[in-house]
Amino acid sequence: MGVDEQLKTETLKWLEKCEEEVVRVKASGSKGEEFLVNIKAYVSDTGHFLEKDDLVRAFEAIVWAWAWLEIGKDIGVLEEKV
Repeated sequence: MGVDEQLKTETLKWLEKCEEEVVRVKASGSKGEEFLVNIKAYVSDTGHFLEKDDLVRAFEAIVWAWAWLEIGKDIGVLEEKV
């Protein structure tokens, strides 16, 4: 498997994980809403860059989306839906 294939595979794996996880969380206050907006924007950017076959930017975007998601949960502005 070449580098491009690996990068695309990893990007798609994390995109799927992020999309599954983002529907399981809700915002806690206005800061949480800001986090969700940013996460969704980065997820959208990932799809855009994948369509353009810009694999480096697609991977970078999904890494940012995942980071915002994890940080939001860690600091309590995003919480699990019940």
